[in-house]
Amino acid sequence: MDQPEAKEIALAEPGEPRAAAAASTPGSAGGGAMGFARPREASPAIALARAALGALPAQAGPAPCPTCGGVGMEGAMATASYVYALGQIEARFPRPSVEKEMAQATGRADTAGQTDQQAFYQVLSQRENRYLARQICWVLTIQGLETYIVQPRDPADLDLLIGAIEPRESPWISTVIGVRGPIAPPDYCNGLMVPIAIFDQIYTFSRDALIEAIPRPEQIAAEAFGAASRELFDRIMLMTDNAGATDEHRALNYLAVRYPAIYARAAQSFAQDFSLSAVDVRPSPLSGTRRIVDVIFSYANRNTDFTEKYFVRVDVTDEFPYLVTKLSPYYDRGL
Repeated sequence: MDQPEAKEIALAEPGEPRAAAAASTPGSAGGGAMGFARPREASPAIALARAALGALPAQAGPAPCPTCGGVGMEGAMATASYVYALGQIEARFPRPSVEKEMAQATGRADTAGQTDQQAFYQVLSQRENRYLARQICWVLTIQGLETYIVQPRDPADLDLLIGAIEPRESPWISTVIGVRGPIAPPDYCNGLMVPIAIFDQIYTFSRDALIEAIPRPEQIAAEAFGAASRELFDRIMLMTDNAGATDEHRALNYLAVRYPAIYARAAQSFAQDFSLSAVDVRPSPLSGTRRIVDVIFSYANRNTDFTEKYFVRVDVTDEFPYLVTKLSPYYDRGL
């Protein structure tokens, strides 16, 4: 059966989430994130991460000569550990003094009739309280577990963090894309010792908004397509130990938020009385100087146990994964 055209989900276009987060911040000058941005000294955690990682991609100078002595580009890339994680962002107080300062700022604001979370978001998003946002410890939890302390590479991207904690009726999911740094020291985030992730981009959305943004094939009913898409997305989210740090998990998370064809295939298979039996990720035989993986979706017939497999190739060499081949039938190769 023909697959839908390979195009990325509109919800996750790189420019839109950043603009939306900036527009939703009441205190941003001129309605944008860059209106008040100015160079600032890096926090101790970022300085620690940069010291451990060396020159990050956005900071690197001219590329080293590949034939000269010393560490070349391949060696520099091998030391980078990238993150493409899905979870919820929470704001924590690293020290009692920050919590007391936040309480004083809240007392000066008009928060009558608001919940604690609404008042916290309102105060933190005001321009005059941006100094508090820089002191807050931002934690990414995955399936309820504290997984990363996240920090922006660019201080102007604090808006993305603030927008991620805006109170909503349905739970929001944040996709964090960046570089994994060292374990945070115990005095940085009130004793929390998890890896620091320095991010370049964050997408924040609800699961329902993601499903609604996926192009639906005309031959599939909206209700059936929505149910199939939600089940596949939940299966990817619930995969064991998916912290978005390995090549396999980064590829899966990328497909979950950027490639609608996997959802169309799931809906079509369910309509044909197949069930999703497995999702596997294997190194691609095309891998050479690039790290390419095959993501394989297996569907078993509920009556005959006959299994159909479909796969898509993803390049995960760099910080931003991308599609190599479209979703196609997969055939096990004999020995």
